[in-house]
Amino acid sequence: MSRCCINPSILSADFANLQTELAKIATADAAHVDVMDNHFVPNLTLGLPVVERLQQISPVPLDVHLMIQDPDRWAPGFAEAGCDSVTFHAEAATAPVRLARELRARNAKAGLAVRPATPIEPYLDLLPEIDMLLVMTVEPGFGGQKFLDVTLPKIRRAAEAIRAGGGQVALQVDGGITEETIVRAAEAGADVFVAGSAVYGKEDPAAAIEGLRAAVAHVS
Repeated sequence: MSRCCINPSILSADFANLQTELAKIATADAAHVDVMDNHFVPNLTLGLPVVERLQQISPVPLDVHLMIQDPDRWAPGFAEAGCDSVTFHAEAATAPVRLARELRARNAKAGLAVRPATPIEPYLDLLPEIDMLLVMTVEPGFGGQKFLDVTLPKIRRAAEAIRAGGGQVALQVDGGITEETIVRAAEAGADVFVAGSAVYGKEDPAAAIEGLRAAVAHVS
């Protein structure tokens, strides 16, 4: 692949030792941070104060994924904290273009996420306003789920639209990524891969990251 980013999800890390856990993925492209509010998804994880502290100590950029209601209100705070990218859900945002512009104005990359059952077509016109499109390959809310192959056609359509627009938008996939499924996702056109248990579930997370990169090295 011309580019391939591996963003391990700290949702699968030891929450009691996050500084140590982040150090284990120092060779990754970013740390994927799942923020859940127990409303948009049925789970509760980290809030802004914890993410602010992680931003201060992380050896890699933070790729924040907001699975929350009312991202129009809360997302800019994560950009102000210095997070490299902030992704919000299309299903939750009231004014996605305005929000994406607010994030960019605060020097964060703006990401737009869609759930597995959400059609991608209504959002393709927004590509010039965002830096990353996240196609969820599992239902958001919990780690350890199996990759949904039904999302592959959507990934392909998104990749085609991105190429048609000049290829400036990253295409991220999140959920069920392993050394096997990452190949299918890459072949469909994804270039940023979120992996939780496939990295933190291994004895050597750094070696797991390299294994994922090697798995897609042949994909053109």
